[in-house]
Amino acid sequence: MKNTTGKVFWKQPLTYLLLLTGAVGALLGERLIFQTISSPENSSQLTQLSVTQSPSKSDGTSSSESSSWLPVRVPISNSNFIVDAVQKVGPAVVRINASRTVSQRPNMFGRGIPEDFYGYESPRSRLGPVEQGTGSGFIISSDGNILTNAHVVEGSTTVEVVLKDGRRLQGRVLGTDSVTDVAVVKIDADNLPTVSLGNSNNLQPGEWAIAIGNPLGLDNSVTVGIISATGRSSNDVGVPDKRVGFIQTDAAINPGNSGGPLLNQNGEVIGINTAIIDGAQGLGFAIPINNAQQIAQQLIRVGKAEHAYLGIAMQTLTPELKQELNRNFNTNIQLFTDQGVLVMQVVPGSPADKSGLKPGDIIQKIDNQTISESENVQQIVQNKTVGSLLELEVNRNGQNLNFQVRTGNLPSRLRG
Repeated sequence: MKNTTGKVFWKQPLTYLLLLTGAVGALLGERLIFQTISSPENSSQLTQLSVTQSPSKSDGTSSSESSSWLPVRVPISNSNFIVDAVQKVGPAVVRINASRTVSQRPNMFGRGIPEDFYGYESPRSRLGPVEQGTGSGFIISSDGNILTNAHVVEGSTTVEVVLKDGRRLQGRVLGTDSVTDVAVVKIDADNLPTVSLGNSNNLQPGEWAIAIGNPLGLDNSVTVGIISATGRSSNDVGVPDKRVGFIQTDAAINPGNSGGPLLNQNGEVIGINTAIIDGAQGLGFAIPINNAQQIAQQLIRVGKAEHAYLGIAMQTLTPELKQELNRNFNTNIQLFTDQGVLVMQVVPGSPADKSGLKPGDIIQKIDNQTISESENVQQIVQNKTVGSLLELEVNRNGQNLNFQVRTGNLPSRLRG
């Protein structure tokens, strides 16, 4: 008989090693699974290890003895702040179809630099050319007040509002304001979904921005980006006839988005999408909701809006401009400072004219606030109500003078 003891003996260490490795691996694996499941970042993917119990055996064996520890996978949630914001606001975003009879297609912004968003086609009718366009809007009251852009509905003969649930309702324009490009449309309905309004005064570049609208007829399209800048002047945007400090965003905006809401990460409306610069990418502009809301309240109440007005043409003073004007013998203006805002022209009969301001005056302070750019004057005045009293410190021929100017209402002929 062959001696097999030696053959078996040398296999025993290997057997023990394999058994030990398997046991350690099982323990480590179980611990790793338990840690993975119990970690906060994986809690949305896996539930706590659960025991799959089998029915008790007739021989009295405990069900726990036949239990197995297995991870149970649950559906991963796709929800994020963008989805939440869209679900919150989406039902209150509407499409606005408007038509009007025109002799020729008007330039909504007057200057032709920004894209005006009024996507249109021009079928002929017996009444002449008919312009049809699509824009966006959002419901601000459950009884049917809708905020949008003035250029979407201004001069329209018919306005149709399409709700997200498919209903089509006739709308009537309560009022438009071409100075800020804000309008309010009313539909006859009750218990409508509404948006929540945020605060546009405290926006910071880099905050999230979400745009919802109907670009090119594609209803309830959503784009996302950031707030690129705030307080962009109408000159910066290319619409000097507007009186708005625009929000700049790189959230994609296209024709048809006009009048739709710009949201923050909480799903609150912070602006009305209104303009893009023709040929540029990632340059969209929105009217701050705080300004739009003030105008909307006037439009709802009386059908028109008032705008505080001084009656001056002005320009930011620079050393180069000072030197140029002092060299120009065709003017009687002599400047003794190169800081402030130069009054270039005073409208006859305007509040500025009545208070004694003259061309060549350099505005240095308004209500004790130092003035360095013409946009500063515009922002201060447009935030005042008609009839407000302003204290102006002016440099005239090297001498500092003080004036009191009571704001008037911007004449209709200057509203564009």
